[in-house]
Amino acid sequence: MTSIIVQISKYLILLMMAVYTLQSYLVFRIHDDEDKDFIFLRQDLMIFAIHFIAYLNIYMKQPDMKLIFLYGAQFIYFAAILVFFHNLYPRGSKLIVNHMCMLIMIGSVMMTRLSVDLERIDPVRNFEFTAAATLVAMIIPLIVRRMRVLTRWTWIYAIAGIGALGLVAVAAEQTYGAKLGFSVGGISFQPSEFVKILFVFCVAGMLTKAKNFRDIVITTAVAAFHVLILVLSTDLGSALIFFMTYLVMLYVYTGKLWYLLAGLAAGAIASIMAYLLFSHVQLRVQIWMDPFSDYSGSGYQVAQSLFAISAGGWFGTGIAQGTPYLIPIVEQDFMFAAIVEECGGLFGICFVLVCMSCYIMFVNIAMRLSNRFYRLVALGLGTMYAVQVFLTVGGAMKFIPMTGVTIPLVSAGGSSMLSTQMMFAIIQGLYILREDEEDQIERYRERERQLERQRYQ
Repeated sequence: MTSIIVQISKYLILLMMAVYTLQSYLVFRIHDDEDKDFIFLRQDLMIFAIHFIAYLNIYMKQPDMKLIFLYGAQFIYFAAILVFFHNLYPRGSKLIVNHMCMLIMIGSVMMTRLSVDLERIDPVRNFEFTAAATLVAMIIPLIVRRMRVLTRWTWIYAIAGIGALGLVAVAAEQTYGAKLGFSVGGISFQPSEFVKILFVFCVAGMLTKAKNFRDIVITTAVAAFHVLILVLSTDLGSALIFFMTYLVMLYVYTGKLWYLLAGLAAGAIASIMAYLLFSHVQLRVQIWMDPFSDYSGSGYQVAQSLFAISAGGWFGTGIAQGTPYLIPIVEQDFMFAAIVEECGGLFGICFVLVCMSCYIMFVNIAMRLSNRFYRLVALGLGTMYAVQVFLTVGGAMKFIPMTGVTIPLVSAGGSSMLSTQMMFAIIQGLYILREDEEDQIERYRERERQLERQRYQ
């Protein structure tokens, strides 16, 4: 009986995920607000249904009352997000909220599932960090909407970001060959996750004020200094994210192709130098080229990831029916492989498409903002999110070498969870600003029409 429920469940989960993903793109073509609200409501139902079915499968694997309480707490959490956010920010983007809830739900389910086989994973602690991050993120749209002074603190962002990264480079603990952060009272803190936001605000401010080539050079130097500190800390995954984000922001703002080509050439040279200077980079490239040459040693992690993806096939083994726990550090670097193994390759494709929908929404918001600073902030945060997803998914599939970055909102990590929710909240604040601008334009046009009618009369 259990096997029948598992088999039916995995197809139901896949079907609902496919429907959710399809609606994520159909909503871009709909202009009627009532039709959009109906789509968003159906997406909410899909989130709760997938959440329930997944926990049912985990409970059948390991009957434990703690799972029931954890499911109930998470159910209340997702319901509270949808209710409170829509009431606090009725002009906010419901699609962004839904995507955030879907990604957090997938991560919470997988963390709970992995805890069945891995004692080091505590899903309750992970959920507590998630809920605390949401409470912080809830107030950010209001700050973005009200504090227009944020556009003036360009050098404050630069000094704070460089200072935080410098402190990490000097005093942080080394983890897997890279200096990432600090650990205080058993809680790890990774400053680079928050410097991402400061970096985007800094670059946006400097590019907005740039009037000539000299200003572009200064902006490039400041951005390069951020990247250089990350390279010295051997946090090359974050360095690549910062570099690609700046390159996209620079090209979109200036529209000059030779800036992009020069940046790509510089990045290629820097990659070669990193390979020659850092032994762990050489090791990762060797693993990427042939992980099975040292299967029982350095290539074991990537090899197990490929085995997991292969074992899942198109439809997956079913929640709690696979062996993703065999992948070392699966909850951080290889969560995508765990998802594909138990939910299937089709589910993984839908997952990537949902992430792409987030990026499309971020870019759409950026294009419709009139303020150049906010436009660049939306573009930069969206690009940073997209690059991070690409690096994580690509590394799990051996499409690119491992970079050690996590899937935003899905993988374990309190710093990553908080910083990503803050990024989504900032985008929400910019979306609300855009709505305010459109209302002002509409009111102005209405006054013009009234004056025209008065003159005619």
